[in-house]
Amino acid sequence: MKNIYFLSDAHLGSWAIDHKRMQERRLVRFLDSIKEKAAAVYLLGDMFDYWFEYRYVVPKGYTRFLGKLSELTDMGVEVHYFTGNHDIWTFGYLERECGVILHKKPLTTELYGRVFFLAHGDGLGDPDRKFKFLRWLFHSRVCQFFLATLHPRWSMWLGQTWAKHSRLKRPGGEEPPYMGEEREHLVLYTKKYIQYHSNVDYFIYGHRHIEVDLQLTKKARMMILGDWITHFSYIVWDGEHLHMSQYIEGESQM
Repeated sequence: MKNIYFLSDAHLGSWAIDHKRMQERRLVRFLDSIKEKAAAVYLLGDMFDYWFEYRYVVPKGYTRFLGKLSELTDMGVEVHYFTGNHDIWTFGYLERECGVILHKKPLTTELYGRVFFLAHGDGLGDPDRKFKFLRWLFHSRVCQFFLATLHPRWSMWLGQTWAKHSRLKRPGGEEPPYMGEEREHLVLYTKKYIQYHSNVDYFIYGHRHIEVDLQLTKKARMMILGDWITHFSYIVWDGEHLHMSQYIEGESQM
């Protein structure tokens, strides 16, 4: 039985990350190291810092990453790509050219006999009205249409600048640390969700850029993936054990 891997939040191409070329290569080396052991790879959002597909144009760069995704799918490895809040605007290229399976909403699925709830995590339980408005705006087909009418030179600059500002406005450019079960929006959302969906065994999210592993009930376990900027963390499911690990160059991978 082959493993199933989960990771998120690489934010490839970010103007706020100084080591972005090294970061992409490290991600590609990790994917290469697991390709023979993987039945499926779930990418839970924000793998790109900004991604917008035009009808005849896609963003510059990321060739190593996109090539590796294509290699995995050509080998028969399922690659599931979840859109986050930075890479919403995908309109078929990743599916057609790289063979990924795209998810734009949370997914409940059975993997090796256990039920998983998988999502990027943005908008789940967050009461911030400004964030809700921006999320609605970014998902609006009308707004996407008008953004697509801009020349890519200007729209890409606008998107990359917004993404950089979004990161650098935080102290040190980092996410706030774990705030505890009573304040973390994803924890609160999950606790409420399991009251009506008691069949779920595992909840896995991205978005927060922190590593969290909580046993919320005797059955339900919740995990947040960290990121591929500073943590280089991922989760492995082998059908019996679910655990989080970090990719360290040169070490063999589970």
